[in-house]
Amino acid sequence: MALNVFDHDEYRPPVWKSYLYQLQQEAPHPRRLTCTCEVDNRPKYYGREYHGMISREEADHLLSQAEGSYLIRESQRQPGTYTLALRFGNQTKNFRLYHDGKHFVGEKRFESIHDLVTDGLITLYIETKAAEYIAKMTINPIYEHVGYTTLNQEPTLKKHIPHSPEAPDGPAPAKDDCNAEERLTSLVRRATLKESDLAPKYEKVHNFKVHTFRGPHWCEYCANFMWGLIAQGVKCADCGLNVHKQCSKVVPNDCQPDLRHVKKVYSCDLTTLVKAHNTKRPMVVDMCIQEIEQRGVQSEGLYRISGFSELIEDVKLAFDRDGEKVDISSSAYEDINIITGALKLYFRELPIPLITYDAYPRFIDTAKITDPEKRLESLHEALKLLPPAHCETLRYLMAHLKRVIQSEKENLMSSENLGIVFGPTLMRSPDLDAMTALNDIRYQRLVVEMLITNEDVLF
Repeated sequence: MALNVFDHDEYRPPVWKSYLYQLQQEAPHPRRLTCTCEVDNRPKYYGREYHGMISREEADHLLSQAEGSYLIRESQRQPGTYTLALRFGNQTKNFRLYHDGKHFVGEKRFESIHDLVTDGLITLYIETKAAEYIAKMTINPIYEHVGYTTLNQEPTLKKHIPHSPEAPDGPAPAKDDCNAEERLTSLVRRATLKESDLAPKYEKVHNFKVHTFRGPHWCEYCANFMWGLIAQGVKCADCGLNVHKQCSKVVPNDCQPDLRHVKKVYSCDLTTLVKAHNTKRPMVVDMCIQEIEQRGVQSEGLYRISGFSELIEDVKLAFDRDGEKVDISSSAYEDINIITGALKLYFRELPIPLITYDAYPRFIDTAKITDPEKRLESLHEALKLLPPAHCETLRYLMAHLKRVIQSEKENLMSSENLGIVFGPTLMRSPDLDAMTALNDIRYQRLVVEMLITNEDVLF
């Protein structure tokens, strides 16, 4: 049966994909076994389920009457440590129990012992009943049918979308567009998202974070139910994709950031930013360079002289707030050094530098080569290590700096001077050793100087 993601505002999984949901409903319910006598030195964060220092055998006997029953005991072997004894599958299972403000036996942390046991019973039941199913659930992912792969066929798909009030992209007033978009899951958004013909197709990995979903949720990769009470899966912080933790390991590197999730311009991953705004380069780079070339290339000490830090911070906040609508013209900021300062600040605050940590050692080694031809060849190879969005931004910046040194008589800025300014701005040592970082400064300068001088050959 063909899946038409455009029939509903929300993606609804096929009936056969509800198997895990049914199992969660069937899982044993927790049964607290209370202690009838008063126990000395009971930790304040445990209730009547605490039985003090009893043996495994005693716990097993007490719990043998009902599936899902549980108690907490103090370990006889290691006094001061606590064990959750839980009856499942006609066996008593023992888990070392911890508390740091929340209760946990593994990665997940719970407000109450009851929630911990409920989640544990669900997990044990599903993993026991459906172990083989879980192992194979990524084999035929729904993602391949309605994921990013459909974007390449987007114009064709658009033709087949019925123009009716029920269709998410139907002819609605402009004011409803935002609301319609908010009703879509990230999976449907991925299938219906309009991609510009001019936009570069940069590859980007998903930024998955452990997430607790409220209400029933289905994985947007395999379409199977995401079981458990909390932390049922992971959510991409950039595009909102919801998947099982195990599915996240096989999801393609095709994150398409959503502006609802990408809140800032500064301190945002470069590839994330350009994909979210559907541009070749970060808007702040394009806009600042265009403004500088329009009115400041011949300004003495360009990039070397600092503008007022408060006004530079003001430009940063304006970009974060207004994006491409920000006004950085001379009427707003008369001093061109404020704009150059804002551009340098953008590069300094990148979480991954323009010349990335992974590529950094290759660039530094290149700067140490004495033979000019071999050095140029090595630099060309080093550039191939950069992510496409980083390489394109570096190319654009170097072309700009090349134009800056062509006005050296007026601005007194040579390629060496710009190398001193931009070396530590564009590349940072992944090594936290202060001495190593200090020794690398001269090589950072040389790298930028070489990139400027040979810009027309390297890019």
